[in-house]
Amino acid sequence: MYRTILLAVDGSHASRLATFEAAALARAMAATVHAVYVLDDREPLLEVAYLDRDALWRSMAEFGRGVLRATGDQLGAAGVAHTLALVEHCVAPGQVARTLVARAEACHADLIAMGTHGRRGLRRAVMGSVARAVLREWAGPMLLTRSNADD
Repeated sequence: MYRTILLAVDGSHASRLATFEAAALARAMAATVHAVYVLDDREPLLEVAYLDRDALWRSMAEFGRGVLRATGDQLGAAGVAHTLALVEHCVAPGQVARTLVARAEACHADLIAMGTHGRRGLRRAVMGSVARAVLREWAGPMLLTRSNADD
């Protein structure tokens, strides 16, 4: 039985599907969902010479807050107890997966729910797979939803 679910959200279609599934599971088990949006603080992402780093960071944080508001609305409409958290600093630069696992451990999560994009080949090599990295780091059960929609 699951009592605490960590839900990783990123605003993608796969993430919205994960929210739907986590809400259904939480409602059935009277569990609490802890929705988390982690800002990706990889230096190469933020060190583009012609971008204002602070403006980019503020924009990313605002996007994350919007995703969390929408997630909270969806969980609230489903009647699910939940919390929302924007994580602005990873446990180490660019370590989104480790940060999610650390958050799951901190809230004593029984399950991590998240979307996966199902990227292959070069797209996966370039963009990486947070879901795959969480699978490697997390010893507990996971609920992965895959979307074929192109986000």
